Order: sequence, then structure tokens, then C-alpha cells
Amino acid sequence: MSDKPKFEVIDRRKIKADEEQDLQQPSAPVDEAASEPQAEGASAPPQPGAGPRLVVNQPEPEEAAQEDAELPAAPTARESLEQKAAYDASAQRLEDIVRAQNPAAGEQPPVTFENLVQQFYLSAMIQMGAGTPQGQQPRVDILGARTTIDLLAVLADKTRGNLSEAEDNILQSVLFETRMTFLEISKMISLQAMKPPPPPQAKR
Repeated sequence: MSDKPKFEVIDRRKIKADEEQDLQQPSAPVDEAASEPQAEGASAPPQPGAGPRLVVNQPEPEEAAQEDAELPAAPTARESLEQKAAYDASAQRLEDIVRAQNPAAGEQPPVTFENLVQQFYLSAMIQMGAGTPQGQQPRVDILGARTTIDLLAVLADKTRGNLSEAEDNILQSVLFETRMTFLEISKMISLQAMKPPPPPQAKR
């Protein structure tokens, strides 16, 4: 008896051809007993010719419809132009009514980038207590002020390189002043929070 190991050569082309033939044949009827869930811990037997497949988690139709509803389609260029024309006509009618009731009122100047920056500036300062009547306790919305200042920073970032020198100067000045005011008020709030509470008064 020879001690040399015996090797068996397998023609993998024949195996592949058999697998393709099995896939082309109609599937056999499913055995109801075999279709019952297996006991916990038991693994399903490998199926011939089965391989890995990519599973894509697609949203349900209702979820997809809900996402589409949350993102309305942008208006077309024609719709935007028509709406802009209607808006300008309506604004002009209102201005004519105001000027008819008050002939001394002049024509309203056009809104500029400077007006936008000033609006953010006023909002931030009011949120930090500016404009409080004398003798009243200022009401400070420091978190709201931070959001307004951050919006100014976003405006500066998105318009960088597209502003005139005067527009950039006013924006940077407003950002600097509102941030300085924010630092002063937040420091005061921090100091007040660090103060120990007053000692309780002794009962008489």
C-alpha cells in the first residue's frame, strides 16, 4: 500500500454549470414542515448557488411621501418673476395710501444691505437688554442674542468677496460691537452665578 496522499482534481467549471442549471429550473414546492421556524440557535443549511447580495434599505412609500411633502419644490423662474411683480405693485399701492393720508411723508428709500445689517444689530442689542426704560430691570435673552450674532457671522462668511468696502466695514463693525457686548454681559452672568447664596436669616 502506497503512503503517498491521493489528490482529487475537481473541475470547478462543471460545478458552476450545474449551479446555473439549478437556477434555471423551476423551484420545487416548499415543504410546510421545512418552512417552520427552526429552533433557536440552529443555523439554516447553505443553499447551493446562493451568494452574498446587497440589501438596500428603501423607505416605505408613506415615509417617502412624507419626506417629499417636507421639501416643497422650488418655484420656477417665471413664478418668481410674477410674484415679485405682484409684490412690488402691492407695496406701491400701500405706499401711495400712506402718502395720501400724510402728504408730508416722502418716498420710502430702497432697502439696502446696510438696512439688513442694522436690523440684525438692533435685534441683538435689544436681546441683550438695550432700550430698557430707566428704572426697570433689563430682560436679557443671551441665547437669542448669540443666535443673532451667529447669523451676522454667517452673513459675513457667505458674502465675503461680494461686498463693497463700505458694506464690509459696517458689517465687521457691527459684528465686533455685538460680540464685545455679548462678552461683557456673559461675564456678568457668570459672576452672578458664582456668587454664594445669601445666608438664611435667623428666625426671631
